[in-house]
Amino acid sequence: MSYILSIDQGTTSSRAIVFDSSGRACGQAQKEFRQHFPHDGWVEHDAMEIWNDTLALCQQALRNARVEARQLAAIGITNQRETTVLWDRRTGDPLAKAIVWQDRRTASACQSLRDAGHEDMVRNKTGLLLDPYFSATKLAWLLDNVPGARPRAESGELAFGTIDCWLLWQLTRGKVHATDATNASRTLLFNIHEQVWDTALLELFDIPAAVLPEVRDSAGEFGSTCPELLGAAVPVAGIAGDQQAALVGQACFQPGMVKSTYGTGCFMVMNTGEAVESHNRLLTTVGYRLNGKTTYALEGSIFVAGAAIQWLRDGLNLIRDASETEALARRAGSAGGVYLVPAFTGLGAPWWDPHARGALLGLTRDTGIAEVVTAGLEAVCYQSRDLLDAMAADCGTRPTTLRVDGGMVVNNWLSQTLADVLGVCVDRPMVTETTALGAAYLAGLGVGLYDSLDAVAEQWRCEREFTPLLEEGERQRRYQGWREAVARVCQSPAGE
Repeated sequence: MSYILSIDQGTTSSRAIVFDSSGRACGQAQKEFRQHFPHDGWVEHDAMEIWNDTLALCQQALRNARVEARQLAAIGITNQRETTVLWDRRTGDPLAKAIVWQDRRTASACQSLRDAGHEDMVRNKTGLLLDPYFSATKLAWLLDNVPGARPRAESGELAFGTIDCWLLWQLTRGKVHATDATNASRTLLFNIHEQVWDTALLELFDIPAAVLPEVRDSAGEFGSTCPELLGAAVPVAGIAGDQQAALVGQACFQPGMVKSTYGTGCFMVMNTGEAVESHNRLLTTVGYRLNGKTTYALEGSIFVAGAAIQWLRDGLNLIRDASETEALARRAGSAGGVYLVPAFTGLGAPWWDPHARGALLGLTRDTGIAEVVTAGLEAVCYQSRDLLDAMAADCGTRPTTLRVDGGMVVNNWLSQTLADVLGVCVDRPMVTETTALGAAYLAGLGVGLYDSLDAVAEQWRCEREFTPLLEEGERQRRYQGWREAVARVCQSPAGE
């Protein structure tokens, strides 16, 4: 039996899962890590904490699976995207805390670039918008605000990477400084059509090329781990950003297939095959790159999904555990006209308003904990409707099925409400942690454990299908209430 170790490094926790070749999880380990909020709108992580946790979790997952490193065919890495790390090539030490994708500190820099008329050029080359969500302005901020960083970067002493790149560097003890095309496509520095770091973009953001990693396919040889880390040298053979990994894990290999992942944020991705320009403020991105061929996707990003439930738990102390939300929502039935707009760090697609802030609207004397918690769950569904409507407008056809995954969709009430709000069938797979599974599949493809995407697709199984039950008029009435709530907090209407 061949095994694959999947590293799934997320925004609030890191995990490692050992899969067998049939896609069955044999053992895993997971740990939450600290979030740092030094200023309003700033979010940081300790990159060394992430690495140390990841290594310990890999070791623990192997023990839990009763698998030795020498039995591993490969390692796959999937990661929170856009989060930016800058480190010393000689020591391997970060120069500062990593700036997380949620961080909004560079909003004014992005606005200045938009005001100067650069957004069309950036969008045409990268498929992205000028937003602090992406890596380029974060990296520029580090170079300009960490003492001595810029001259050291220009002289080649420093390395930049997203979390996948950082973990690969550590796993290979600094022998490999590389990323894959999906993660590169989220930096604002990578030309997704030519598949190269773009000279004009580097000049625009004032980024020295010397800090950049090599960009490789999503499946293939990335180097091997140092034997002392896990007990054997294991090839790292697959890397993809978390949402692209989930696209692979959900076997969305045909144009028009859509998956949506519900974790800290919510990310809906449609396989488009060729690059499709969005006219509804979605992102054109790399879905995966295999054997030098790029498959493109449309993506809509919601910054706060599960993080809203985390806030209800930790910030307001309304619940003790996320698992309580389903029973509360069933008791309430609906939020009763209460809307939670979780714009804690601004709004993502299709609004792209970094200045919006959260609001709880429609409160009455009858509103209680159950209604507020239900509003938090419904907000995830309404935001998903925003994204699906935008995708339908861009592609000229509305998908009839949505494949869902992530920790939130084990909640049956949420999955059914998604179907009701979207008006499409929602399919939940047997394996809901498809982000980690996708990384495993890519690693398996990279070492020949799977001979094609068709072989991967044959393993996908639906655990439950949720069909819409809500009457159309009621569906539209509730969604219109959501749009009105968003208008109360959003300073930049979608499309402007």
